[in-house]
Amino acid sequence: MPMCDLTPMVLVIDDDASVRGALRDLFESVGLRVIVFESTQEFLLTERPDAPSCLVLDVRLPGQGGLDFQRALNERNLALPIVFLTGHGDIPMAVRQACRRGRRRSGRRLRYAH
Repeated sequence: MPMCDLTPMVLVIDDDASVRGALRDLFESVGLRVIVFESTQEFLLTERPDAPSCLVLDVRLPGQGGLDFQRALNERNLALPIVFLTGHGDIPMAVRQACRRGRRRSGRRLRYAH
């Protein structure tokens, strides 16, 4: 069972080691705790502390992509705020998809600026 800790945490899933390292350095530089994962599978298999947290999630990952993983988290009732990032693709399209999926879960209309 995860231990309870109220120190905020950022969870990062990205397949690129340099991105994981840079994000870890960035978040730690402002005093946040960070756990990085190479894949969605690693995230699911790792026990995480019971702490306020958010997920920074790459849209394009080998195997299960970020948007599909968001759906899987919703199906498991794992509610985490998610910040999507990508080095490829069409950000407005990805945001629309994420908002559409988030709206289905929350029942509220979500908006984004482009």
